[in-house]
Amino acid sequence: MQLDTDRTALIVIDMQNAFCHPSGSLAKLGKDASMCIAAVPACRQLVDAAHAAGVPVIYTRIVYRPDYRDRGIMPHEIRPVLKDAASCVVGTWDADLVAEFVPGADDFVVDKNRPSAFFNAGTDTILRNLDVRTVVVCGVTTSMCVESTVRDAGHRDYRTFVVSDATGELDRKRHDAALVSMGYFFAHVVTVNDIVKAWAR
Repeated sequence: MQLDTDRTALIVIDMQNAFCHPSGSLAKLGKDASMCIAAVPACRQLVDAAHAAGVPVIYTRIVYRPDYRDRGIMPHEIRPVLKDAASCVVGTWDADLVAEFVPGADDFVVDKNRPSAFFNAGTDTILRNLDVRTVVVCGVTTSMCVESTVRDAGHRDYRTFVVSDATGELDRKRHDAALVSMGYFFAHVVTVNDIVKAWAR
């Protein structure tokens, strides 16, 4: 397991008000956002460690048109209630990153309308231009956008690390199952402390 700063980037998945704020759209729908909110300081610690070590940081945001015509078939048929809550509509507070994350001048922000950060979002192009071969992934939600991104990173032959205590989900069972699934074949499952110690070296 090679964990260092060489040719490495940190991908921070969807740390948005929709998922990580007690007034976000998911919480308003009655979802338990506590794990997602709890992931905020851990992700912040990783961002700080990345900046200190010179590791590029890529933030992703999932955003949709107000009419939701860019959301595709899955959310329309499986989770249509999100439209009623106007979740993650582009240009709204709900779609913004939480206040703890203000991208710096050298950071990247990638908007997407599908779970994976690699689906028509430009993430792969950024990583290739930076000559990155290893990605560290944190954020929310563990079983959706994090796992989709991790699987796609693995498919593209990036050495991939997912940070177990800097991810969050709306359900503990889905969180735990997703980490097991990712760790079985697609990524090394590590902790914030593992990353911070490795990058400090």
